[in-house]
Amino acid sequence: MSGPIAIFDSHALAARRRRAQALGAETFLLERVSEDLVDRLGAVKRHFGTAVDLGTPAPNLSAALATTGMIGRTRAFGPAERGDVDVVIDPEALPFAPESLDLIVSALALQTVNDLPGVLAQIRRALRPDGLLLAALFGSGTLNELREAFTVAESETAGGISPRVAPFADLRDLGALLQRAGLALPVTDVDRVVVRYAHPLALMQDLRRMGAANPLADRRRAPLRRDTLTRLFEIYAERFSDPDGRVRATFEIVWISGWAPHESQQKPLRPGSAKVRLADALKVPEERLRGDS
Repeated sequence: MSGPIAIFDSHALAARRRRAQALGAETFLLERVSEDLVDRLGAVKRHFGTAVDLGTPAPNLSAALATTGMIGRTRAFGPAERGDVDVVIDPEALPFAPESLDLIVSALALQTVNDLPGVLAQIRRALRPDGLLLAALFGSGTLNELREAFTVAESETAGGISPRVAPFADLRDLGALLQRAGLALPVTDVDRVVVRYAHPLALMQDLRRMGAANPLADRRRAPLRRDTLTRLFEIYAERFSDPDGRVRATFEIVWISGWAPHESQQKPLRPGSAKVRLADALKVPEERLRGDS
């Protein structure tokens, strides 16, 4: 039986992370997400004995968690390019024993695994009963401006298009994947961050320093044509600039959370078990449809 379709090229991902480190990594989004994750975890109001920082491409999240006092021990499992991980892993095959972890967190990493449903199922198995997954990843609205500008520019100058911006997951799809993995009380929400740049080239330079340049397996290997790049800049400025001339780039950060099932968790009522009619609760007259007995 064949495995999942390889959307992302793992070798290209590793090369882009190494290049980002050499250029000087740009971590402003990761810093924001790490701070938000700590705030969200603080709202849970409990102590987690054993935690894993899964796949986060830089130390920001582990460092932020270390200052909270909410976790007994956090170990970083992730790419070798990060340099300070406790364990280097294959993101598609997690090395965790069943029911061995109280908390798994991840920041801006899970969007580039090829088999996200499989990874979520592995996370579910690794969590102890009432253990928590809390993660942030790029969603489907990320870099829509760049995607549109590339599509139009290549159509006009090259007679066709090639994949340039990754097809990240949709918010509703992620909620369904959490349920499919067997996680209880699943929650998803989105934070849209709009960053402004003096020029589209500055955005592309930032993406390189984030290790986020095109990692798609089906990407075109030939260098980007000069006329395509010139037209890309023109379209981007025409469609996505503000009155001051700066251009916008949207990063859609989707938050997902879910718990390993436990008997103490809230459960939905059985159908028909309600003791109060909706009409009575709303203090409105009940109207029967024609044909109701």
